[in-house]
Amino acid sequence: MRSFFYGALAGLAATMAMTSFMQRAHAKLPPGQRYPLPPREIVDRTVGLERESAARTATMFSHFGFGALAGALFALPAVSRMGGVAYGLGVWGASYLGWLPASRILAPAIRHPGRRNLLMLAAHVVWGAALARSFEELNAAERAFGREAGEGKLPAERREMEERP
Repeated sequence: MRSFFYGALAGLAATMAMTSFMQRAHAKLPPGQRYPLPPREIVDRTVGLERESAARTATMFSHFGFGALAGALFALPAVSRMGGVAYGLGVWGASYLGWLPASRILAPAIRHPGRRNLLMLAAHVVWGAALARSFEELNAAERAFGREAGEGKLPAERREMEERP
C-alpha cells in the first residue's frame, strides 16, 4: 500500500513538472495551434462547465488526479521495470490513441497537428522521467525518516539534548 502512495505522490510531482513544460511549450506553438491543450479539451467535452473559473479548476483537478492515479500504477513492479520514460510514452499512447478516441472524447492523436502531438509526447517524456526519479527519491527518503534494524534507541547525544530542560 505504501508503494502505491509513493507512486501517487510521485505522480503529482511529475504532473507539476509536466504542467510547467506544457505551459511553456504551448506558448511556442504557432498562433493557430494555441487553443487549449488536451486536459482542458477533455474537461470541456466530458463535464462542460459554463464558468471559465470552474472549468479551469476542474481541468487542474482532473489533470493532477490522473497523474496521481497513473503514478500509483507505476508502483507495480511490472510497470516500474519498464522505466519512467517508456511508461510516460505508454500512458500517452494508451490515452491519445486508445481510450480517449474509443470513448469519443478526443480524436486520435494522428488527426491532431504534428507540433501539438510533439508537445504532448515531450510532456509525457518529462512526466515519465520525473515520475521515476520522484518515486526513487521517496523510497530513498524513507530511510532518513526511520531507524535501521537494531537502532531502536536514540543516540546518546540526542537523548541528552532531549533530557535537558
